[in-house]
Amino acid sequence: MDNPADQARPQLIFDGDCGFCTTSASWIARRLHRPQGLDAELAPSQFTDLGALGTTQERAEREVLWVATDKTLYGGADAVAQWLRFRGGPYGVAGRVMGLPAVKQLAGLVYRLVAANRQRLPGGTPACALPPSGPHPTDPGRKPL
Repeated sequence: MDNPADQARPQLIFDGDCGFCTTSASWIARRLHRPQGLDAELAPSQFTDLGALGTTQERAEREVLWVATDKTLYGGADAVAQWLRFRGGPYGVAGRVMGLPAVKQLAGLVYRLVAANRQRLPGGTPACALPPSGPHPTDPGRKPL
């Protein structure tokens, strides 16, 4: 019999430098614990090989990322919807509803609003603020997302 620890698990990658993100990911993970099967792995972006996943630290600072077991990458509200779908049951239904066109737009808007204000939310600190858009001060050639 295969060892369950050897089975592929999806990952939720979050900004580990942000208190609000860390607290939120942990809080949601406790509620989305799967009674059967493996849970998603929580991974701070600072300890993840983002290049191997085809993404950047800048993206991981701006939105939570979901890495499906087939390595498909989802970001922001789509990542949350995938996590809900992975959990299954009523949560899975909510995740599928979040994929409906009008709901998807609304979920994306709410996600961006929360992300833009995460330093003001419970657990947030000034360090949680999103990096400013525009040229990076230490690398003028780097473009904003």
